[in-house]
Amino acid sequence: MSTIQVEPQAEPVPDSPQRQVVNDFSIQVATVNGSGSQSSNNVLMRAIFQMGVPVSGKNLFPSNIAGLPTWFTIRASKKGYVGRKREIDVLIALNPETAKDDVEALEPGRVVLYEEKLNLSKLRNDLTFYPVPFSKLAAEIAEDAKMRKLVANMVYVGSAAELFGIEMPEVEIAIGKWFKSKKKAVDLNVRAAQLGAKYVRENLLKKDPYRIERMDETRGKIIIDGNSACALGSLFAGVTVVAWYPITPASSLCESLIEYMRRYRIDRQTGKATFAIVQAEDELAALGIAIGAGWAGARAMTSTSGPGISLMAEFTGLAYFTEIPCVIYDVQRVGPSTGLPTRTAQGDILSLYYLSHGDTRHLVLFPANMQECFDLSIRAFDLAERFQQPVFVATDLDLGMNTWMSDEFRYPDLPIDRGKVLSAEDLERIGEFARYRDVDGDGITYRTLPGTRHPLAPYFTRGSGHNEAAKYSEKPGDYLQLVERLARKYETARLWVPEPEIRYSTEGARIGVVAYGSTDAAIEECQDQLRTEHAIDTNYFRPRALPFTAHVQKFVDRCDRVYVVEQNRDGQLADIIKLDVSCPQKIRKVLHCTGIPIDARFITDQILAQEKGA
Repeated sequence: MSTIQVEPQAEPVPDSPQRQVVNDFSIQVATVNGSGSQSSNNVLMRAIFQMGVPVSGKNLFPSNIAGLPTWFTIRASKKGYVGRKREIDVLIALNPETAKDDVEALEPGRVVLYEEKLNLSKLRNDLTFYPVPFSKLAAEIAEDAKMRKLVANMVYVGSAAELFGIEMPEVEIAIGKWFKSKKKAVDLNVRAAQLGAKYVRENLLKKDPYRIERMDETRGKIIIDGNSACALGSLFAGVTVVAWYPITPASSLCESLIEYMRRYRIDRQTGKATFAIVQAEDELAALGIAIGAGWAGARAMTSTSGPGISLMAEFTGLAYFTEIPCVIYDVQRVGPSTGLPTRTAQGDILSLYYLSHGDTRHLVLFPANMQECFDLSIRAFDLAERFQQPVFVATDLDLGMNTWMSDEFRYPDLPIDRGKVLSAEDLERIGEFARYRDVDGDGITYRTLPGTRHPLAPYFTRGSGHNEAAKYSEKPGDYLQLVERLARKYETARLWVPEPEIRYSTEGARIGVVAYGSTDAAIEECQDQLRTEHAIDTNYFRPRALPFTAHVQKFVDRCDRVYVVEQNRDGQLADIIKLDVSCPQKIRKVLHCTGIPIDARFITDQILAQEKGA
């Protein structure tokens, strides 16, 4: 390859002396939707991961058509921080439409690796610029115009690898894993990466401090997204009926589950599926199918996002009132209405908790990481059958569609809990059965499954008023007895839902922080910032479910002020906490609702600002 001249560039403003930044920086790739950059972004991230360095990846993409801007951010963190980092340290610029704004947004001293034709080095003199002719290099190995665009993405991977010390053998392994058995694709993309690395070696002088070096922090770890983790949890939970309607950002949950079920749930002798997955005509129909299957004794589920949850209100109330188990995944996005379909939020909490008209309160689980997406999915099916009602698993786009590092999942070791189900033998032994009678005083009644061969087994399932024998009734006493029992069941649930994570700091720490779901990813880093930069120790409480356990009152009692951090406008969980504790005046809100995942520095700044006024 002939030597290519590098365009002149302004000298960066150096650190004095320039310190090395090793395994602790973020890389943002700015490109366009539909350009094939997903492959290259994941290869770059996985190569860093394979070097033993903790990583996480966040994709910011448009909700409509190909050709619009998209950004993928890889964070390498030797301390294992997995939340979003506000600052971008390295920008890889390939999109002409956003390149100027992307460069202007960088803080001084950062790095820009960019398509040479964009001529970005003239924009600022306080950054380090590395021009590389990605498209020109791609043309050397790909004749087809469409293929050249795809291959150019892998050229930037090789260029970045050479600049920042990411080992080429690991890049090649990551390419092989991504493209699997497609040898032509593997060979072509390896050549492209090598070409990018060679160009950097021969033409560019490294002037920045950022570098990846081998660690040993990813042994026994995996990289996975939350929707896939939830799908695996559902598989291990024994789900047999899945009804769904496509909606961003929940679609990939059921799409992943379809793949898993086809791989692991085909009868070896007959070759037939032992499951049913139905794409319904809308979200309402999807939940109706799941409820019908749950009534028939199947473990059933659906997945959706906020607009689908709104449509499901009436059927959710039916399942709550008739006491039929099912699991509903809500991968939250920004609302109301269509909102921002490809942005993250925690704005559905109140909807999930109280969904339906009349007096209803549901069980809602809040996984905060990949292990919990797996574990709490299994737990959701057990709770749905134990309490005979819908159970919501509330994740969000950040958890569901972005890439997270996790320990390998633990194989479930607890038996499936079908709850209070009576067999024909049970009915023969006890000699009586009333579907809605509270025999044990915990609000949970006994049920039979359709097809149970015993004359006592049948009962009428109705969404209108009914007495404990499941017979139609409008008597005030029967209705009062029914709703009071449902409230009693709710109180019993406090003893069964997953307990919170609680971390008390020093004995004298009087400030509490509450977060849940994907917001948890930023909390440890925030606590470290408060401690090291401002000598403020904080206690941490992370609820994993509604209703709350008794722990929440004890935590609030121990603190002078409690900051509830969540990604919605109004502080929905904070308001629920205020209803549940005896000292609501201690509760303060830290709210983030831009659609971009929350970062630790935002939380730190918000707490400091409110502490000054305390």
